[in-house]
Amino acid sequence: MKRRDFITSGVAASIAVAGRTTVEAESSSVTALPPPAKFKLRYAPHFGMFKAHSGEDLVDQLKFMHDQGFTALEDNGLPNRPVADQERIGQTLAKLGMEMGVFVAIVDFQNQTMVLNKPEIREKMLADIRNAVEVAKRVNAKWCTVVPGCHDERLDWDYQTANVIDNFRRCAEICEKANLTMVMEPLNNRRDHPRLFLTRISQAYAICRGVNSPSVKILYDMYHQQITEGNIIPNIDQAWSEVAYFQVGDNPGRKEPTTGEMNYRNIFRHIHSKGFTGVVGMEHGNSRPGREGEQAVIDAYLASDNF
Repeated sequence: MKRRDFITSGVAASIAVAGRTTVEAESSSVTALPPPAKFKLRYAPHFGMFKAHSGEDLVDQLKFMHDQGFTALEDNGLPNRPVADQERIGQTLAKLGMEMGVFVAIVDFQNQTMVLNKPEIREKMLADIRNAVEVAKRVNAKWCTVVPGCHDERLDWDYQTANVIDNFRRCAEICEKANLTMVMEPLNNRRDHPRLFLTRISQAYAICRGVNSPSVKILYDMYHQQITEGNIIPNIDQAWSEVAYFQVGDNPGRKEPTTGEMNYRNIFRHIHSKGFTGVVGMEHGNSRPGREGEQAVIDAYLASDNF
């Protein structure tokens, strides 16, 4: 081969390789999606939190959550959804490798329920728990939320506590067989839920120890406890053996972390350092509307999880 022909063919080959590399790079940039954000804790959004991005369809919302790096879901109103939707949610969670967080099994913000020793009230509770077991099977859920209702001003507090323990024991007989854990949620009575019986973590801890069942634990909602008693990290340590689930909301406002007074980065670091592998529910609203507000929620968790 003549030197001139050799150089010419070499240049042509180089151009061809470079062109192919450029096309491959351009093709890669078009088709390759950025990897999902990786969080240290298993944060669980709820339906509706990202619908400006994903639309109304439940499966599409789950796929968007997954693409953002979230590995769990919580849905308080799950028992009220049609069975077909429950099954669809469960199938999608399984395909995406996501975990089901809590749904609400028993709640009453207006009446005395678990604080009373009344057969008719107990039978209603047991029916709700049996239903919760069936719902849990459809979505492979491990936890359901129980709120023990309002206190009774005509009955001594210790009797009410004893009744709550007894009623939880009856419900636990059902849940233990199904490997379902009821997580009791202390709620604040200063802003959101006046007249409720269960308001403090130490109170929930004492009830758990009294029931003495693996199916009765604490849901530590840090928004509520910041209002009721504060002292978040020390109370996490004190009640640790009975805490099975956490929920998040900044105060004031009950929006995403970084919008209020709570240092969630430190709190998340502490929970993670203790080896927590359960779900941290995002039970709060978005501080801003639309796609911008939804991105702000994602950014807030990325920032707070960066420890």
